[in-house]
Order: sequence, then C-alpha cells, then structure tokens
Amino acid sequence: MVEMTRDEFEALVSDALDQIPSQLAAMMDNVAVFVEDEPDPATPELLGLYEGIPLTERGEWYAGVLPDRILIYMGPTLRHCDSREQAVEEVRITVIHEVAHHFGFDDDELHELGWS
Repeated sequence: MVEMTRDEFEALVSDALDQIPSQLAAMMDNVAVFVEDEPDPATPELLGLYEGIPLTERGEWYAGVLPDRILIYMGPTLRHCDSREQAVEEVRITVIHEVAHHFGFDDDELHELGWS
C-alpha cells in the first residue's frame, strides 16, 4: 500500500487530466471530476466510476441536466499499489478509463484497447 495525502492524490488526478490531449479535453462537456476516499461498500475495490450520459447518447433533448461525474477513489487505488510510481500510473489509467466512458466507450471496448 502507498501512503499519500489527499492533496498529493488530487495532484495525481489533476496531472492525469492534464495529459489528455487538448483536442479531446475540449470535447468534454458537462462533466466534473471528483476524488472520493472510498467507493460504495458493495464495490470496495473500485478505482473509479463514471456516472452520467455519455456524449454518444446525448440528443436534442439533452439540456439543463446536472453534470456527469467521474469519481476517482483514493483508498482502493493506494491499496492496489506498491509504489508511488505505480500509483501515478494507476491514476492515469483510471482517469483515462473513466473519461473514455464519457466519450461512449464501454468496458469491453476499453479492455480490448488495454485501458481496463
């Protein structure tokens, strides 16, 4: 397990978001990213979660809705990693995975692409 403050972990998430190519980042719409300590007890080892309506499923009806949410879970991520370097990489992969859900990719597609 890696020890890290919340501020340090939030900085890793911010750095991972900054690595998203600017062309893709500009296409992200009505989505907010949050760091949470732990996921729902039913899924204790979940590293991240996308909640919302992917861009590919939005139509003319899409207006006035609350932002989608990407949640990155600090506890399970740090328990999953043995080094700071591994935590940096795991956060990067998790952020990319959840952002890809925002763009409409499902878990099977992400697994095939190596982002699961």
